[in-house]
Amino acid sequence: QVQLVESGGGLVQAGGSLRLSCAASGSALTINLMGWYRQDPGKGRDLVASITRGGSTDYADSVKGRFTISRDNAKNTVYLQMNSLKAEDTAVYYCKADIATNWYYWGQGTQVTVSS
Repeated sequence: QVQLVESGGGLVQAGGSLRLSCAASGSALTINLMGWYRQDPGKGRDLVASITRGGSTDYADSVKGRFTISRDNAKNTVYLQMNSLKAEDTAVYYCKADIATNWYYWGQGTQVTVSS
């Protein structure tokens, strides 16, 4: 069992920055892929960015050049640096940790609100 605790969400003006953190704990399992997803009310959960254990990254087109994902394997923590935030970035952001195919865990979510 893996517990994911997210932090760093909040209210920011358009053009501002926020840094999200997600710390994994509770298991000696190796976390292969870590990622951030976001969800608007009434919609599905969409990938924002992901990072492999080796550091390979993937980003949604809408955040490329503005968001940066990173991770500290020793601390089992993944970060999302969000710059040049826009109103359309407003959503609940969820951390996801993949152990293997179809074996993953979700965090509880953290609200990000960007005022225009």
